[in-house]
Amino acid sequence: LVNLFPKQVDCSYVSCYCEENVYKLCQDVNDHHSNELSKCYVVFISNTSRTVPLWRQRAGKDEDRLVIWDYHVIFMYHPELERCLIYDLDSELPFPTYVHKYITETFRTDQILKPDYFRFFRIIPAIEFLRDFASDRRHMKRPDGSWIKPPPNYPAITSAGNVKRKIVS
Repeated sequence: LVNLFPKQVDCSYVSCYCEENVYKLCQDVNDHHSNELSKCYVVFISNTSRTVPLWRQRAGKDEDRLVIWDYHVIFMYHPELERCLIYDLDSELPFPTYVHKYITETFRTDQILKPDYFRFFRIIPAIEFLRDFASDRRHMKRPDGSWIKPPPNYPAITSAGNVKRKIVS
């Protein structure tokens, strides 16, 4: 296994901007471990009611560290058939965490959930995410234009075509 990110604290992170945090992780892999990028994926977690329960999250207030977000995005590294790692910058679990432990502790079981809380997953190859992702951050603004949460200190990712990359296919 390649150690993609030596330290979690060295990763680009802004609270409540998980999709941009994961975009930065993808960029970092592309810049420093480009041969591994084809083994990396971006996982979007949401549902039709936009109520996704996740446990063991740093933003959680109770003992179980439960949060309910409209969506969440994580980074997945799948270098071998039997090994898969999850990198979640919002989790209190180790960075990275093996997928089985992450699923067990973060998602628990649907048996305890009402159907409105069932989660859907969309997995996108990191190569495609780097190529196609853009965000103008409008979902983080109130109707009056003020920020719900302060944005990252780098420009919004508005056009993937304007970003220089050395994507290896």
